[in-house]
Amino acid sequence: MKVLIQRSGKSNVSIDGAVYNEIESGLVVFSCFTQGDTSSDIDYIVRKIVNLRIFDDENGVMNKSVLDVGGSILSISQFTLYADTVKGNRPSYLKALKGDESTILYDEFNEKLREHVPCVTGKFGADMKVNILNDGPVTIIIDSKENGK
Repeated sequence: MKVLIQRSGKSNVSIDGAVYNEIESGLVVFSCFTQGDTSSDIDYIVRKIVNLRIFDDENGVMNKSVLDVGGSILSISQFTLYADTVKGNRPSYLKALKGDESTILYDEFNEKLREHVPCVTGKFGADMKVNILNDGPVTIIIDSKENGK
């Protein structure tokens, strides 16, 4: 499992020209699953996301988590995170888990996020337009396969 996290001011996702979901402040999280991902990958990523200290404290130092600041999460599925660009100029997406399997993990991922913070989503498989006010900018990538197990 791979996620790209952006610290965000007001952000939203639109489908067919209408706002589908939005947050005031917190994190925008793009997620992608690959073959072999399990609930333990999701648990690891969720724990990292909600505890990641990337919000400023009283001294302007990134020392607070989304939990500490009372933020929300806008969660977006994004199969292109597993793009392979080694050969040629057209990315291959063979490493991205197929839709039916990925949907199950994506739903589990969002439910586990909601156990900690308010979390809204885009619509899996839809053509989405994501409007992000990247605060900082702060952008972090986490891969569950690199968790040091």
